[in-house]
Amino acid sequence: MRRDTFLKTLAALAASGALPMSAWAAAAGNVKMMIPANPGGGWDTTGRALGKAMTDSKAAETVSFDNKGGAAGALGLAQFVNGSKGDANALMVMGSVMLGGIITGKPPVKLEQATPLARITTEYNVFVLPASSPLKTMADVVAQLKKDPGSVKWGGGSRGSTEHIAAAMIAQKVGADPSKINYVAFRGGGEATAAVLGGNVTVGGSGYSEFAPYIADGKMKAIAVTSAQRLPGINVPTLKEQGIDVEIGNWRGVYGAPGITPEQRKAAIDMLQVALKSASWQEALKKNDWTSAVLTGDAFTKFVEDDFASLRAIMAKSGMI
Repeated sequence: MRRDTFLKTLAALAASGALPMSAWAAAAGNVKMMIPANPGGGWDTTGRALGKAMTDSKAAETVSFDNKGGAAGALGLAQFVNGSKGDANALMVMGSVMLGGIITGKPPVKLEQATPLARITTEYNVFVLPASSPLKTMADVVAQLKKDPGSVKWGGGSRGSTEHIAAAMIAQKVGADPSKINYVAFRGGGEATAAVLGGNVTVGGSGYSEFAPYIADGKMKAIAVTSAQRLPGINVPTLKEQGIDVEIGNWRGVYGAPGITPEQRKAAIDMLQVALKSASWQEALKKNDWTSAVLTGDAFTKFVEDDFASLRAIMAKSGMI
């Protein structure tokens, strides 16, 4: 029996309940995961944790990884779209940062060419100051921002990332000109961390997990998180607590290859759901302070479309496009 026919049969049996999900998951084979970012950042951590959960739960036999950083994920997206058409075993980690990068960079490939599978997490950003900074609080940053927007150097992920958008939103909400913010984009989490530790930026922004070790040992001072409420077990005030009406989450998801069949798409979603229910994945959520935010199939497709529209509006209003 051809592999495609075999997989379709397994998917149909699993969907009907005639085949236990674990039996379907065990037949998944060898997954190839594109991580459209350099090693060490949030997408890399997410992709590798998901890959581990897939093998630990037997959702896949093996998972191999391919890092391709640059242009807010657009370089990896191009490689994925052009090199994996019809490959039911090809997955790509992505998220809100990629949407922002596509809006600002206008790459020749479109996200719509790939196949949306699932949103898996949301992570909120934390803003930090270098330990040596003369500024001590977000109020200090806001005062400097109002005085001279360009004198506050924000450091974070790629142009169009959630921390970039949050910085522009903060400026807008406090009455500074968002088009004059001084934002320095870094290719990966390691570069942004080094810039903060070296005092080369005024304020650093990233997912909490990336800065957490340096906050804990006093090398960075956390001054705000972008969530609606304080993060569980983390004593850092929200922007809203400090009178700045900004809330934004950095969600992450998974896409499949272009041109896969509806049956292959469902099989990939089933495979992901096995991994996301595993003890291995629950441990990763806790370790990295990620919030589970699972949304699959057509509901995820609509979510991405709506988020594209919302980000475009925010970025246009903030003078970013």
